[in-house]
Amino acid sequence: MLYIKKLAILLLLSPALFILLFLLLAHLSKSKPVKAVALFGGLSMYLLSIEPVKDMLYAPLEKAYPVPQTFKVDAIVVLGGGSYATGILKEDSMKRLLTGFVLHKKTELPIILSGGASFGRLPDAEVMKQVLEELGVDRSKIITEVRSRDTYENALYVKEICERRGFRRLLLITSAYHMPRAVETFKRTGLEVVPYPTDFKRDNKYSLYSLLPRAGVLADSYKALREYLGGLAYSFLY
Repeated sequence: MLYIKKLAILLLLSPALFILLFLLLAHLSKSKPVKAVALFGGLSMYLLSIEPVKDMLYAPLEKAYPVPQTFKVDAIVVLGGGSYATGILKEDSMKRLLTGFVLHKKTELPIILSGGASFGRLPDAEVMKQVLEELGVDRSKIITEVRSRDTYENALYVKEICERRGFRRLLLITSAYHMPRAVETFKRTGLEVVPYPTDFKRDNKYSLYSLLPRAGVLADSYKALREYLGGLAYSFLY
C-alpha cells in the first residue's frame, strides 16, 4: 500500500501527468509539427524533472567556487533570495542566512544583509534582520541594505556601505548556483570578495526513484536555467 500511495501521489502531483498528456497528443496527432512539438515538450519536461539532469545543469555553477576552509575578511555579506508577502523567508534566503549566522557566531564579524523589496513586500534584508535578532545576534553587528532589486544593485549598494565603514574585504554568502554571477558582479564594482557558497542543489546519489519526474526537481531545474540566462544577460548589461 505504501508504494501504491507513493505512485498515486507521483501521478497526481508531479509533472508525470503532463508528460503523459504530451506523449498522448504526439501519438494521436496526425500533424507532424504538432507531433514534434508534443514529443519535444514531453521529453523536455521529463528530463528537467529528474535528478541526474537537474544535477548536470547545476554542476558547472556549483563547482565554480569551493567552500573556503579559512578566510580573512572585514565583514560578512548575505544576499537575499526572496521572501513571501507574509514576511517569511523563502528557502534560498533561509539557507543563506543560516550560513551567515553560523559564520557570524564563529567570527563575531559584522554581517551585511542585502536585499530590497518587490511588489509591496518587506525588504528581504529586513526580514532576515528580524530572524537574526530573534536568534540573539547583537543589533550593532547587523547592517541592512534594503534598496537593491537584483545582484548588480546588491553589489552597488553594498559597496557604498563598505566605503562608509572602511570594509575592504568581504565574505560573500549566496546560493552555490548563484555564486559565479555574484562574484563577477561584485568584482566589477571594485569589491574584493571571498566566495562562501551554500544552498547546494545537487544530490549526486541516484536510484530508480531519481529517474521519476518530480515537481520539486523541475522547480530546481528552472532555477538553474534562469541563472544561466541571468549570467548571459549580465555579460551584456554589466
